[in-house]
Amino acid sequence: MQMRTIMNKLPANKVVLGLSGGVDSTTAALLLKEKGLTVIGFYFDVLGTNEKGAEAAEQLAQKLDIDFVKMNVSDEFDKTVINNFCTEYMQGRTPNPCVVCNPNIKFKKLLQVAEEKGAYYIATGHYARIFHDEVNNLYFIRRGANQKKDQSYMMYRLGQEVLSRLILPLGDFDDKEKTRNIARSHDLPNAETADSQEICFIDEEKENYVTYIKGRGLEAKKGNFVDSDGNILGEHRGLVHYTIGQRKGLGITFGKPVFVTSIDSEKNQVTLGDNEDLFKRGVISTENFFAANAQENLPEEFGDEIRVTAKIRYAAKPAPATVSQLPDGKILTVFDEPQRAATPGQSIVFYKEDYVIGGGFIESACNPK
Repeated sequence: MQMRTIMNKLPANKVVLGLSGGVDSTTAALLLKEKGLTVIGFYFDVLGTNEKGAEAAEQLAQKLDIDFVKMNVSDEFDKTVINNFCTEYMQGRTPNPCVVCNPNIKFKKLLQVAEEKGAYYIATGHYARIFHDEVNNLYFIRRGANQKKDQSYMMYRLGQEVLSRLILPLGDFDDKEKTRNIARSHDLPNAETADSQEICFIDEEKENYVTYIKGRGLEAKKGNFVDSDGNILGEHRGLVHYTIGQRKGLGITFGKPVFVTSIDSEKNQVTLGDNEDLFKRGVISTENFFAANAQENLPEEFGDEIRVTAKIRYAAKPAPATVSQLPDGKILTVFDEPQRAATPGQSIVFYKEDYVIGGGFIESACNPK
């Protein structure tokens, strides 16, 4: 693809930046100002009660000398993200709330505020890059230069409406320390602030996701641990407590390490097995999304199948695979080498070189013939 970064061809314009109060988004604001853009900081409160966070973000906006907008998105966030998060766990799947939030809340609201403020561009402090295929006039997420911090996986469900207007100022930084150094040089109070916690709506110092879900009135039903032949091994505490690949906290011992190898929500069963049982070459995904056509189907130019590298979780390394469409519309990904613990509810994301071309939600792992 003939690609060129947006950051090198910006006209002077307005940009609405997601300003969380962290060092990444604050540094992004500084870089945008240096490009001659008029920056508007936007803080959205996902819980409706985070006055402290909003005040901190507003104080940073004042220090940066940029306009500031805040919005309570708690009702929509609860319905779209938190309800999905709880439902998925209760059904034995392991969700990633950021993947759901990004297209449905975060970037949707950024575009909304941009329209209201007369700004063409939107921006965030994500570690990823945006590139433009000028031949086909298509925009793609590209992996960030900092491979350890790369967040392209979380952004695979963003369509052309977002990508064509999105700036990611930190994408070319190959070291988080560069971000902190810029913040230090401007005497920003958050220069040394630790990275934010994984689940933004759960205070992990006070509770974990299980107690959070139970606190919303959802009760986990006990069921059976079984082996691969269906023999009952013992009683489990409820599907919400388990995820594929889990070894600790099972509450059952066999004199050897055992792992959660599958979860059956219909039978309320958790299958236990050996580590080697976790390795599968195939992954079936649903609700697939491809950036080029914003559809579930493989883009026509790819033909019946496509060679990619794919990630089955955020921290995984991309692995070579072949992607094809099944008759029912789902996507089958067959890896060259077996992958460990592909987990229903997580996303599988497809890359061509460093470019994100699409992905979907993992339904199951399999060993294709």
